[in-house]
Amino acid sequence: MAEFILYNAPQSTCSQRVRFVLNAKNIPFTEHKLDLFSGDQLKPEYLAINPNAVVPALIHNGHTILDSSVIVEYLDEVASEEVCFSPSQPEKKALMRWMMRYVDEIPAPAIRVPSYNLAFLPHFQQMTEEAFLDLANSKPLRKEFLLTMGRTGFPKAEMDQALDKLNRTVIRMNEWITQNKGPWIMGDQLSLVDIAVMPVIVRMEDINLSAAWADKPLISAWLENIQGHPVFQKTYYSGSLLTEKYPHLAHLRPKK
Repeated sequence: MAEFILYNAPQSTCSQRVRFVLNAKNIPFTEHKLDLFSGDQLKPEYLAINPNAVVPALIHNGHTILDSSVIVEYLDEVASEEVCFSPSQPEKKALMRWMMRYVDEIPAPAIRVPSYNLAFLPHFQQMTEEAFLDLANSKPLRKEFLLTMGRTGFPKAEMDQALDKLNRTVIRMNEWITQNKGPWIMGDQLSLVDIAVMPVIVRMEDINLSAAWADKPLISAWLENIQGHPVFQKTYYSGSLLTEKYPHLAHLRPKK
């Protein structure tokens, strides 16, 4: 049995954070890909691992580690020899964690709103109201989120609020990179906060929201740098982007 076992989903933004760190640290791991639409995360065997029914979940030597931010910090502590993504100074590490908290509270949940409206809504529209309510009620962490979306999609006010949060994140990132003299958020070293926000910015580009940084070359350069990282393609293997998974979104894919 592998020392590290990862339960995740290819398109899950939180899963993408963890895959990036595992790959960048050259950690061998066994990957279990869950089909979230099929309800793999709601099966008893997965609920025994993560009763919140969300991905990712990491098992290391029989110990279960949950929540992507917790997992990437854990990996940085137990596998620091290959590469470390956290500053050594306590005050800078605290700053990094504060930045990660911003990412987890503002853009990470906000990106779900346009993602669900664009990619997942057609699936829910094909369900009966009863089936949809049963699905929503089965979600320990996403019940209210799904009920707010309903089978008609998030209302304009919800979408506008989410886009505002994403735009504010781009502005905040630009400020951080400027203050720390880049090219990364905390300066010249890639850190966990870059990895935490990476799936949000990649998702925004994928679903045609990159106008948010059209006048911010530092963000464009940051994205180019992270996409050029040696493990980016290994992390974003085929089917990891929404426009790859859902054919009706192909028109949104950036023209290269």
